[in-house]
Amino acid sequence: MAWWRRGPRRDGDDAPRDPEFAYFSQREAALFRGRVRETFAELGLEVTVYADHVIDDKGRRFGLGNLAAVCHQDRRGPRVWPGTIHRHIGLVVRAMEGPSALDTLPPEQIRSQLYPRVVSGEGIDAAAFGYARTVAPGLYEVLALDLPESVMMLTDEALERLGDHTQLRDRALRNLRGLPVEEHETVRDADGMCFEIILGDSFYTASRVLDLDGVVRRVTGVPLGEHGALVAMPFRHQLAFHPIRDTSIIPALGAMASFAASGYEDTPGAISPYVFWWRGGTLTQLSEHDEERGDLRIVVGDDFQELLERLIAQGPDRR
Repeated sequence: MAWWRRGPRRDGDDAPRDPEFAYFSQREAALFRGRVRETFAELGLEVTVYADHVIDDKGRRFGLGNLAAVCHQDRRGPRVWPGTIHRHIGLVVRAMEGPSALDTLPPEQIRSQLYPRVVSGEGIDAAAFGYARTVAPGLYEVLALDLPESVMMLTDEALERLGDHTQLRDRALRNLRGLPVEEHETVRDADGMCFEIILGDSFYTASRVLDLDGVVRRVTGVPLGEHGALVAMPFRHQLAFHPIRDTSIIPALGAMASFAASGYEDTPGAISPYVFWWRGGTLTQLSEHDEERGDLRIVVGDDFQELLERLIAQGPDRR
């Protein structure tokens, strides 16, 4: 899975842009939304199309952000969008119209398919996910049921039917720890900057930040030390990390901040454009978007500044 990407057969950057999905030109956005409406109609649902969602005649809302990003990312261009849109909406409609997996699956099978997901707060309804645990500012952990064609994020109402939330979360975390590492890449440059990325088709790849020590041990063969690690979760299929042991943290921090911002932009399942300090399971944000200058900046608190000073005094590359 590559993280540098751009697709051909698209309108140029000089074409007027869509206000909601700026990676689309106005013409491309009209083509996309028109095909969405037609596909819902083919499946027997009349919808009203808005900038970033549609609403059917029963008042049900369907977001378009992930689907738009999937189309944008496809290097083959708009000629393949009809098929992509039909497959995606077909899955949504089948999941919505069919019997709930919570009613048809045996309880033990449900527990075996539970996973925790780290998601952006923009992607969940706070009223329906009151149990969601805050992972970092704007990021939350919810429980999800993994199904053959979809992922069902479980609401408060759904969890009431399944049992004790603490026990369910413990089982979900055990399931997460049992997942394989699908792909692993090391990003480095000639100046010694280095960080690791795990990638995969799993919707829970980025959520493995919840088991970061176990993931780092599996990938590198070495457990995390007392200082923790830098981490980035730009979207659901990527998790980047750099164990903090010496002054190599300094170039890694800047590189990972750029990596997170680039990976977050225009991707389905976007989580966060920022880099974080993981220490003992707690995430502290270290980068942010500078509204005045329009670029990234690194922002560190007293604890992280003290750590940097100690590492600098310790000297480089002591492991």
